[in-house]
Amino acid sequence: MDQKSLTPFGGSRAPASSRSFDPIDTMRREMDRLFESFSQGGFFGGLPAALSGGNGFLSPKIDVCETEKGLEVTAELPGIDEKNIDVNLEDGVLTLKAEHAAEKEEKDEKKHYHLVERSHGTFMRRIALPFEPDADNVEATFDKGVLKIMVPKSANAADKVRKISIKSP
Repeated sequence: MDQKSLTPFGGSRAPASSRSFDPIDTMRREMDRLFESFSQGGFFGGLPAALSGGNGFLSPKIDVCETEKGLEVTAELPGIDEKNIDVNLEDGVLTLKAEHAAEKEEKDEKKHYHLVERSHGTFMRRIALPFEPDADNVEATFDKGVLKIMVPKSANAADKVRKISIKSP
């Protein structure tokens, strides 16, 4: 059997990096460039750079830190209104939801054009808590695009920790 007939496009069996032209690699690079252009505002204004994460999807930066008192969560949400943020705690899972919508309109009667651009994105992150939370004392603040959530540990959470001794046979 001719090995060349099994290679796509009749190319050599050399690795893609040593070939001068690889159509699959070229297509992948062009698709990467297209999506990068979209996320950086190349098409329809894109999404804010801090939210897009370089891939066109909402992916805000989130820090999660467990302290002696509980869990501290910080999320960077620039350009999102406080009314579009939802924080829930249910069955030991903290859920953050945020929605971003923007509309830009340009008009010029002299040049005879009218342009309307819209972008919309939704973000949701779920964090499983490593302890039993004190749900009545969870606090959330939103200031200058930064959401801070403090989930305290339940007072009886420490009582539920039980040391298990290891026995040898």
